[in-house]
Amino acid sequence: MHRQYGAQYIGKETKFITKLLKNSSIKISCTTNNTNGKALAPKPIHAQTHSRFEKSGVYQLTWPDCDLRYVGQTGRSFRVRFQENFQEFKYNNNKSKFAMHLLKNKHSIGHIDNIMEGIDGA
Repeated sequence: MHRQYGAQYIGKETKFITKLLKNSSIKISCTTNNTNGKALAPKPIHAQTHSRFEKSGVYQLTWPDCDLRYVGQTGRSFRVRFQENFQEFKYNNNKSKFAMHLLKNKHSIGHIDNIMEGIDGA
């Protein structure tokens, strides 16, 4: 049988562990980070603006110094793909056409908010 004490749910596993540790210096506390208040609270502004990069699909990157555009497709999130391009630029790898253009033309890479746009996201 399970009992509810206040807002905390105590099951048989919790009771067993509490009983084992009763005479030790370790104290058991039952809490959760998953509360109704957090679930219903509005999302922070930065979380809302960056959620567009959590999709996958067709994306466009704009080279900030010459306004040319690169269009690509990824099954990973746009954020992960941007980070891959950034790493290839940072370490001078020739795996990414976008990074190769940046390096060849001595461009800066720019921030994801300014240069990446999802065209068709899943």
